[in-house]
Amino acid sequence: MNGILLALAPVFLIIACGYFLKRINFPGANFWDYADKITYYILFPALLVFKLANANLEGVNGFDIVSTAIISILVLGLLLMFLNKFMLLFKDDAFTSVFQGATRFNTYVFLALITALYGDEGLIIAALIMTFTIPFLNFFCISIFALYNESKKINIKSFIFTVLKNPLIIACVIGGSLNFFDIKLFYLVNNTLELLSKIALPLGLLSVGVGLHIKSITEVKLELFTSLFFKLALLPAVMVFVALKFDISMLALAVLMIYASMPTAPSSYILAKQLGGDTKLMSAIITTQTLVSMITITIIASMLETYIN
Repeated sequence: MNGILLALAPVFLIIACGYFLKRINFPGANFWDYADKITYYILFPALLVFKLANANLEGVNGFDIVSTAIISILVLGLLLMFLNKFMLLFKDDAFTSVFQGATRFNTYVFLALITALYGDEGLIIAALIMTFTIPFLNFFCISIFALYNESKKINIKSFIFTVLKNPLIIACVIGGSLNFFDIKLFYLVNNTLELLSKIALPLGLLSVGVGLHIKSITEVKLELFTSLFFKLALLPAVMVFVALKFDISMLALAVLMIYASMPTAPSSYILAKQLGGDTKLMSAIITTQTLVSMITITIIASMLETYIN
């Protein structure tokens, strides 16, 4: 337990530091907008290319790992849709926000925690999961908006193009391809990517803290509790159940569990705003899940430590 706390504490403290910097308005709101873009388009792609290109992928059962993640998300999403139709009866705009909160994940926190807990070996599995679940989740969520918000015209072609341009997916494909074809990066390029990758996680976590809106969680709603329960409690349980049906290692199971335990993505707010979701509820879900997940992830990681070691 002490080892887990020592590994996770710096991650959560950096998030708290980001929130503190936001409160004192340092170095200013404009800085964080640009920092997000640099992290998303340059630093995190550099991290993924560097780690994947230099990784040892022997013994990684990619098909079973990815199948576990996608099946779990699909089962959870369909269950949520069923319950909403017959029991929950949320308004359409609210349900789209609840759905995003229950299924999507925060990339920055995920990669930072996996690196802290399981090092490069875990990071490779995390990158593999991201490569396939990011496009799947985007398609799944956009389909929900199409079903539950007919007043908003959704351009499917434009959306597909956006997914294909996702810098994290592109980075995973490039890094994975370099590894698969055994293409070694030039010394200068490799060292440059390594230096950039060291900046990615701290700056990304600071941005997570800056994105917190504590005031938004004061209005307690059933929608908020539903999203919280499905994402931080039910999805990890479903993930374990599905994983047991596949032949995956304990390390892969641990990474999948941490993945399932992640708070929802901050970008969920942008999608809700663009496609007519409940933005106020979405903001509350993002903030609440981020804060509560600090507790639930610590508990889950401590339970996993016994089996990993």
